[in-house]
Amino acid sequence: MLTAKQHELIRFIQQRLEETGISPSFEEMKEALDLKSKSGVHRLISALEERGFIRRLPNRARALEVIKNPEDSTPIPRAAPTVAANDAVTQITTATKAAPEPANDVIEIPLHGRIAAGAPIEALEGQSSLPVPAALLGPGEHYALEVSGDSMIEAGIFDGDFALVRRTNTARDGEIVVALVRGEEATLKYLHKDGGLVRLDPANATHDPQVYGPGEVEVQGKLAGLLRRYH
Repeated sequence: MLTAKQHELIRFIQQRLEETGISPSFEEMKEALDLKSKSGVHRLISALEERGFIRRLPNRARALEVIKNPEDSTPIPRAAPTVAANDAVTQITTATKAAPEPANDVIEIPLHGRIAAGAPIEALEGQSSLPVPAALLGPGEHYALEVSGDSMIEAGIFDGDFALVRRTNTARDGEIVVALVRGEEATLKYLHKDGGLVRLDPANATHDPQVYGPGEVEVQGKLAGLLRRYH
């Protein structure tokens, strides 16, 4: 038997996959279940995975798949995973959604050095470029930054990943952005507006949020996707 919270979580994940095809983030799961921290989400996911109700898709950042109904333990038909081009990083296609045709085009976008996913570091402007499958990118102008640090690991963003960023100077509350701090340092964080202040939240329980005054933070782009190399 599943606990009430395990039941609630698996229903929430399945509902999100059926509605959008996107696995919910740890922050979204924490809020949906009214948990105090994301560590509780980790424990629930691990328990459901051990009991065979969900699985983490291999070689993909934070992608979950429901493989068995908790009500009757009936396996759910699996569909082929697809890579998303949005701020949730990874998308899977459920049995109720048709998979889109793959895009095989490759385009080159500017690669502008490394960006911190920890304490802010200097954002380097470089002249190199990065070949990226067109399927990872949506409309608009894009550039890439190599991620440095571990503060976004609970969002599936790891040290050495390449963040694919759509240029914009606006973002909604809760989106993952490239934030330029005090005109000289850049970092990759969740953006939250807290009264007259700007709060940059990590996705790692061991890291603290960063709070800045009005005019100290400038949005330079939103996360559109990730590219990871395996050696």
